[in-house]
Amino acid sequence: MSDSGSHVRQLRQDAEGLKQEAERATDPQERQRLQEKARRLLAQSEQESAMAAGDIYPQE
Repeated sequence: MSDSGSHVRQLRQDAEGLKQEAERATDPQERQRLQEKARRLLAQSEQESAMAAGDIYPQE
């Protein structure tokens, strides 16, 4: 798999780890922060995946 594919895979793994961390967090603000960070990573992975597939162009 290409470097971009492995990077996308890593982003998704990181996001999943953050989601699990958020589930264990006892502080509501920390939980929300972790969930938001996970959402950003997933969005980034989706954008990079689409760019690698030639579906979209980077946003400026």
